[in-house]
Amino acid sequence: MNTMKTFFLMAVLTVLLVLAGSMIGGRNGMMFAFLIAVAMNFGSYWFSDKIVLRMYGAQELTQADAPELFQIVQELAGRGGLPMPKVYMIEGEQPNAFATGRNPQHAAVAVTRGIVGMLPADELRGVLSHELAHIKHRDILVGTIAATMAGAISMLANMAQWALLFGGGRSSNDREGGNPVGGLVMLIVAPFAALLIQMAISRSREFMADEGGAQMAGNPLPLASALRKLESRAQEIPMNASPSTAHMFIVNPLGGGGITKLFSTHPPIEERIARLEAMAYGRSM
Repeated sequence: MNTMKTFFLMAVLTVLLVLAGSMIGGRNGMMFAFLIAVAMNFGSYWFSDKIVLRMYGAQELTQADAPELFQIVQELAGRGGLPMPKVYMIEGEQPNAFATGRNPQHAAVAVTRGIVGMLPADELRGVLSHELAHIKHRDILVGTIAATMAGAISMLANMAQWALLFGGGRSSNDREGGNPVGGLVMLIVAPFAALLIQMAISRSREFMADEGGAQMAGNPLPLASALRKLESRAQEIPMNASPSTAHMFIVNPLGGGGITKLFSTHPPIEERIARLEAMAYGRSM
């Protein structure tokens, strides 16, 4: 169901890009914005592991540094049919974790000092299985494609704003086949809609990682228990996290902050726990 939802949302995002391009900038404007967005996000995707790990001061661990942690990751990677990822430690008290890397062959799992110190082995295993599921599902690639299309739509809107400011909107639209009235509507609606869709895709991938991680670990309940603890501690212990990378963590490192459900990169913890418990007890959701 979540896979189908992701495909549907990506299709909607594609249609929105085509409509925004034709109405705001015409075919040429759409292609220009899309190519620029592809170039920007390609760099982010290709170097994502190095960028985000450096951003949080993550240090690569050896097996001698953390033998129990390595053993858990090795076992889970074997169960999931994945190569052994690199393992990193972030010196932070907030219990959290994320996975990064452009593909399973260039993947990394990072955990904070806080999560290793707080969770018992079975719950830490559940968390790590969730992160390995992100790697297996190639969620960095999916997120990059969504970000590329959303970025192209936002860029088109910015182009239209500059055109309106300098009086070039009419001639540009007429020359390239744009629709001035439709362009004005899309200028307001398209970036907002693209952001909502991008956030919905992120939430859908979190549900998939929960399900895939629970299957990899063999028991959904430790992950459910871990999520309950992590959400509570994330509210209590601040983390100097960038909003642009918040979606990568297993729970939102920025806490609640009054963010509405529509604009959240993570599904509600209660819903995630309910789904995992339904898996454990054979109930349908």
